[in-house]
Amino acid sequence: MRRWNGWGDDEVDYHLPASASRFLEKQVGKVTFPKDASLEAVLSQVPKTRLHPRALLSTEALPRLLHARGQSFPDWVALRSGMIDTFPDGVAHPTREEDIAELLQYANKKGIRVIPYGGGTSVTGHINPIKCRDPILSVDMSRLNRLVDLEAHNLMATFGAGVTGPDLEAQLRAHGYTLGHYPQSFEYSTLGGWVATRSSGQQSLRYGRIEKLFAGGRLESPVGRLDLPPFPASAAGPDVREMVLGSEGRMGILTQAQVRISPLPEREDFHTVFFPDFQHGIEAVRHILIAGLIPCMLRLSTAVETTTTLALAGHENLIGALERLLAIRGLGDGKCMLLIGFSGKASLVRMYRSEALDITNKWAGIHVGKVFGEQWHKNRFRTPYLRNTLWERGYGVDTLETATDWTNTPKMVEGIETAIREAMAEFGERVHIFTHLSHVYLHGSSVYTTLLFRLAADPEETLSRWRQMKSAASQAIITHGGTISHQHGVGIDHMPYLEAEKGALGIKAIASIFSQLDPKGIMNPGKLVA
Repeated sequence: MRRWNGWGDDEVDYHLPASASRFLEKQVGKVTFPKDASLEAVLSQVPKTRLHPRALLSTEALPRLLHARGQSFPDWVALRSGMIDTFPDGVAHPTREEDIAELLQYANKKGIRVIPYGGGTSVTGHINPIKCRDPILSVDMSRLNRLVDLEAHNLMATFGAGVTGPDLEAQLRAHGYTLGHYPQSFEYSTLGGWVATRSSGQQSLRYGRIEKLFAGGRLESPVGRLDLPPFPASAAGPDVREMVLGSEGRMGILTQAQVRISPLPEREDFHTVFFPDFQHGIEAVRHILIAGLIPCMLRLSTAVETTTTLALAGHENLIGALERLLAIRGLGDGKCMLLIGFSGKASLVRMYRSEALDITNKWAGIHVGKVFGEQWHKNRFRTPYLRNTLWERGYGVDTLETATDWTNTPKMVEGIETAIREAMAEFGERVHIFTHLSHVYLHGSSVYTTLLFRLAADPEETLSRWRQMKSAASQAIITHGGTISHQHGVGIDHMPYLEAEKGALGIKAIASIFSQLDPKGIMNPGKLVA
């Protein structure tokens, strides 16, 4: 069963080795285990609904709680402490597109606010109800999850927008195809959610981000249906499909999505290369891209993240042997790890691998084979479960991300980490910060930073510490010329910083588009733009 106050299946645990616990304690200090609110206690706080009974709509307390929060750090604090100030008044489970059209007509007529709900994996508050006088309805898309059509000749597939990552891939693989979109939230996030937040997958270097994969579809809005026909390319004015991408439920509910698919790869390889420092790794990655090679993934960790990854892995004998080998080759505490993946026809995989490793060698990279890369690939969707374990041990964990050009990347990493560290120092606390480049492009890179710190005894104090660090990091991103979000979207948490990127006129233009499809403002209020 899925956890109600954490990540994933409650029968899956992430074991933290004793050596890893000692490492973390050394970074931030001794911790005390938090005491979480019980499910029964939180359910008792769910207020009386403001909605009347209706077909496909539940007003019971448990589904309303399960749709009240996502996976952001403030969401976790609220769920774990039981301090939840708003709940949806009901949860609808449509089974057909017609159900969604009827629900939106009903909500528009009655003044009910509507929140589209995919997998509930948002880390920026996309699915959270905000306080308002009107009733709030969460529309759960999980039953619209089937493969509607497969056009093999056109390499196109149409799905119900509520399909999760594993179900989507299973249905495609049965026919010999893949979408190749693997965000960290793959287990539970949905196709509709990927489109609504402009998601990026771990192997997007080969398959593309969701804006490349999303070809068209169908959106139900409060004023009617919006059809998005797929074209290989079009010069017919502004692209309405692009308006739907990243719209975060403000225009309506995506019911169907047509996506561009690929034949299943003959071979996939994931290798690990270590560099003497971060700058050598950056230059190797840049030159792989400049050479026109097409790996499916290039993920470069800073020295601190490399050390942390090895420390949390356990396997002390194996890691010790690796450390000795690298030391003999001249790599010390500043070493940085690159995970490099290849996917496709076996002959191309061999060629790209050979050429890419040639380039890493020129930048003093030491190739250590496939063992660590394959372990990462095998466990990549288990990593979010570590967050549960760390919380239960007394550690808070959050991530933030941006993207900028190559010239600015090292300064961005330093600026974000310094801002977070200084913000936490005001509380007399330490924070462990580590960063990697999760997605790379010919002209720049994403920057993905993780922060780990001690939970306070008082949940409000924990939240205050997080807010200070989040605000400082967001200001640093703006100051250093990065986007406020590379892959997590805007939601609630990033909205205060969006105008710095879009400009006041840009924000008005976005709001104007939304008002055309939702003149009464019932769709996902308080998200993306005010």
